[in-house]
Amino acid sequence: MKVGDLVRHKKANGEPGLVVEMTQKKVWRSHIHGKKVNWDKIDPEPHAVVLWSHNDGALQVPIHDLEVVND
Repeated sequence: MKVGDLVRHKKANGEPGLVVEMTQKKVWRSHIHGKKVNWDKIDPEPHAVVLWSHNDGALQVPIHDLEVVND
């Protein structure tokens, strides 16, 4: 995944969005790590900053939750 790609959220059937930036952020997944947050145990993971036509601004989404659209 790279800047300029069209992507779609894996769990939604909506329109594709445009990746405008790549970044790294930490994500605490409570279903895996439990409810007690300890940021020292988590490494940053890649996120895409995505513009969708239905949003008022860009959203940062883990690339794990996105798929590249081959249109």
